[in-house]
Amino acid sequence: MSQAVLGYLKKEGYFAFYGCIALTLFSIALIFTGHLAGLLMLPVFGALTIIGIRDVRQDKQSIRRNYPILGHIRFFLEFIRPEIRQYFLENDTEAAPFSRNQRSLVYQRAKNVVDKRAFGTQKDVYVAGHDWINHSAVPVEVPESDFRITIGGMDCKQPYEASIFNISAMSFGALSANAVLALNKGAKKGGFAHDTGEGSISKYHKEHGGDLIWEIGSGYFGCRTPEGEFSPERFKENACSPQVKMIEIKLSQGAKPGHGGVLPSAKVTAEIAEARGVSMGQDCVSPAGHKAFSTPVELCQFIGQLRELSGGKPVGFKFCVGHPWEWFAIAKAMMETGIKPDFIVVDGAEGGTGAAPVEFADHVGAPLQEGLMLVHNTLIGLNIREEIRLGASGKIVSAFDIARTMAIGADWCNSARGFMFSLGCIMAQACHTGHCPTGVTTQDPIRQKALVVQDKAERVYNFHANTLHALAELVAAAGLSHPIQLTPHHIVRRVSHNEIRLLSTLFKFSQPGDLLEGRYLTPVFERYWDLARADSFSLSIGF
Repeated sequence: MSQAVLGYLKKEGYFAFYGCIALTLFSIALIFTGHLAGLLMLPVFGALTIIGIRDVRQDKQSIRRNYPILGHIRFFLEFIRPEIRQYFLENDTEAAPFSRNQRSLVYQRAKNVVDKRAFGTQKDVYVAGHDWINHSAVPVEVPESDFRITIGGMDCKQPYEASIFNISAMSFGALSANAVLALNKGAKKGGFAHDTGEGSISKYHKEHGGDLIWEIGSGYFGCRTPEGEFSPERFKENACSPQVKMIEIKLSQGAKPGHGGVLPSAKVTAEIAEARGVSMGQDCVSPAGHKAFSTPVELCQFIGQLRELSGGKPVGFKFCVGHPWEWFAIAKAMMETGIKPDFIVVDGAEGGTGAAPVEFADHVGAPLQEGLMLVHNTLIGLNIREEIRLGASGKIVSAFDIARTMAIGADWCNSARGFMFSLGCIMAQACHTGHCPTGVTTQDPIRQKALVVQDKAERVYNFHANTLHALAELVAAAGLSHPIQLTPHHIVRRVSHNEIRLLSTLFKFSQPGDLLEGRYLTPVFERYWDLARADSFSLSIGF
């Protein structure tokens, strides 16, 4: 045998392949000698041999060529890596993107089981970034935990009494039919709102009659012409449904701000096409930007148009804060036109259930804290904060998350991934593949059957109710009667091992009328407020 052949045979990666070939031949020999064991061995080792031959002959993956059969182990382990890491390797407080403790808390509250913990906190309370709420020496008794706020400004004819904790935007198509059914049924029972996401209102949103926030994205799904333009007639038809309580224009989202999306034609089912008002056999496109408006003034006019078409329902917009001058331009347009949104939802860059390019998920958009405070301070500086309600979304799952977010400016909070956990999501991070193991984010009819609507709807209701009950206890301990009374004076943050700061002293907060009187809170206001213009999203001069 030549040296080249000997060297080839000595490749350690081929041992399994050669072993399977040998055992296949041995199985055949056993069959010819009348041993039944050969009949059992041949299908197994014959199949492995075929796999090995295919591995050696393919030219796409070098691992499989150098390690036929064995190379598949590597790909299998990579496939189940998220589950292995979550269940066996990561510690309970490591958030990537949610810690095991965070997920367990949601599971416990959704299942209505004990959510208490013995033997003290697992958190390092001396690490920078640790937050807590100060309690009062005279705590009060909060008789109920169904905390609500009224959303609707002076031009709103049908204000909405909203829960302060609601389901954030997730579209049918991204979520399975059973997931939408369970979310909406839970929302109906608990009296809280279910945001449709930009995929519009499907028959599954309507079946149980839960309150809806209808999100209008750049694709104008549910209110579009065949060419993809905004259709006032189709909008009015959906918006006047009694189930639709608020209208939300999506300017951008935390998962991938400034990025559009495409649902390939192969994934556009008849049900998705019906809900979105698109044709079968064509890609379903969400452009990065809107066609119905191109300036801040036109955005305000669009808000006024939607409010009129909907019969005076609350209309607002959602965005992840990007260029500060663009937000300032919108604020100036509100003042110039006199048309103000009834609400604004600030989506943090740490939020998002949808699949996104890694660079967008990691490095585009302002985190919730900075975005929310910029919007809150701007509205205070213009003396219009009391006219506009602020919602917030971005990695909010616990009562303390809600308390901290409301303390720095939010009137209510939304959660997407928290309610996904309540449905049974195990954070497999396969949402965009169609292979969700729990049936939450798939259109596969077999996979989504695993999600039993009646059971999961009860869990959605329980998660909401138990979270607000915990919030009531936090608020009572702080000596307050409603979370809306929380302020930055109530929350403390450790900034180093030996220094702590109240958020009221750590951050800067506007005083009423600051911007109207030319008092600029931070360098961002100093640099860009005067350069922002109501008639354009661009700066009035160059940098």
